[in-house]
Amino acid sequence: MSDLRELYQDLILDHGRNPRNYGLPQEGNHMARGNNPLCGDRIVVRLLCREGRIESIGFEGSGCAISQAAASTMTEAVRGKTLEEADALFERFHRLTTEGGVGEAELEDLGKLAAFSGVVEFPARVKCATLPWHTLRAALATEEAPEAEATPVSTE
Repeated sequence: MSDLRELYQDLILDHGRNPRNYGLPQEGNHMARGNNPLCGDRIVVRLLCREGRIESIGFEGSGCAISQAAASTMTEAVRGKTLEEADALFERFHRLTTEGGVGEAELEDLGKLAAFSGVVEFPARVKCATLPWHTLRAALATEEAPEAEATPVSTE
């Protein structure tokens, strides 16, 4: 079990230091900003959806390794997914980080996202891990207008 925890920590550190999909895609039709004022995490998520599927997604922001790694792994996990699949993934990730007690099969289905299973033991860090996901949900709820300001999200 400690080997698994170490692997998870390494994955979070790697994604925190070298985030994937960092940078906003030039073409997008959904965007939102997230902010966690308690710890200073800030994130912007922009994505392009066509025919109910997430074609491209990227993020920019600053914050702790957990928030940056969560944004990085989230963008990898939802690219190519339908909106329904992305929402179901949000629900499973949220349950993992807020309730724990996820079964082996569900952990396996979550893939790299399972690395955040230990966050549930640190309530102050849950908002760091879930901020990108809440920001994604806010982005999907709002169609981006040209030159529009992104929808703000707060996890106070």
